Amino acid sequence: MTQARLRAGVIGCGFFAQNHLHAWATIPGVDLVAVCDRDPARAQAAAAAFNVPGCYTDAAAMFAEAKLDFVDIATTMPTHRALVELAASHKIPTVVQKPFAPSWEDCIAMVGACKAAGVPLMVHENFRFQAPLMAVRKVIESGAIGTPHFGRLTFRTGYDVFANQPYLAKEEQLIILDLGIHVLDMARVYFGEVETVYCQTQQIRPGIRAEDMATMLLRHRSGATCIVDVSYSSKIDPDPFPQTLLEIEGPRGSVRMLRGLRMVVTSDGVTTESDVSTPLLPWTSQPWHTAQESVLNTQQHWVDCLRQGIAPQTTGEDNLRTYALVTAAYRSQAERRAVAPQA
Repeated sequence: MTQARLRAGVIGCGFFAQNHLHAWATIPGVDLVAVCDRDPARAQAAAAAFNVPGCYTDAAAMFAEAKLDFVDIATTMPTHRALVELAASHKIPTVVQKPFAPSWEDCIAMVGACKAAGVPLMVHENFRFQAPLMAVRKVIESGAIGTPHFGRLTFRTGYDVFANQPYLAKEEQLIILDLGIHVLDMARVYFGEVETVYCQTQQIRPGIRAEDMATMLLRHRSGATCIVDVSYSSKIDPDPFPQTLLEIEGPRGSVRMLRGLRMVVTSDGVTTESDVSTPLLPWTSQPWHTAQESVLNTQQHWVDCLRQGIAPQTTGEDNLRTYALVTAAYRSQAERRAVAPQA
């Protein structure tokens, strides 16, 4: 798609979708022409706030009436499969929010539907596009620390994620699927594909159905080991939310992400430190701004790939490999053993 402007539709106008809407309004060459939400008030509010001509409460009507070059599905997970298959039936390129779906079978079906329709599908896996985490990736790819052989990726917070997303308290699978999926994806980025996963979980917060802490040990095909450590119930002062902290070691040195998003790189005995924090944009606010800017970066990547006719980093097929780590982690917890991710 090389035309001057791209016509976008967004399905879902809830809490996190506001970041999607702001980002689309920011990206040059994109016209937001339709929004859809089952709640008429939310759909109307989004249409008014972003000057969108098309406002819908029914996705089928939106696809039938709006002329779209792509759609962004920013709804809750159980709705994804039906909406992706609907988009595929109209041959509309699709971005879908993570987690991909409630089950492996749903994920496979969505990938298959878009492949059969001949349209691209990208999962909105935005941690890959967080500026601090991209800075770490550049260090690794430069060879400054050599091939990584050990890492620890940590996202521990006591921030009340349930205040804005109360449905999370009722989920039967919580932190691994909601947050750990992001950090597991970054482990793949930094260390390559995974051979086995060993996982232990905890449920600390009263009044929730599922796990709010998880520690996962990954053995990568390269031989590297990585600890992925996530929590929604850590009493930390100051709370680093929403920062991913990490340490990665290689034969030539190490890279660490410290609180405040200070990146420390040691290479051949020489240590440097830099500030890789994200600046505030006109529509972002602390402490969310790092995550919010990553939404913009993710969506810009989608537009660039769509225009160039190339596959994005986080295709549906690629995300299957990340989703397989989630299912392996839950199996490991249940069976109390290391588990190989589903192929």
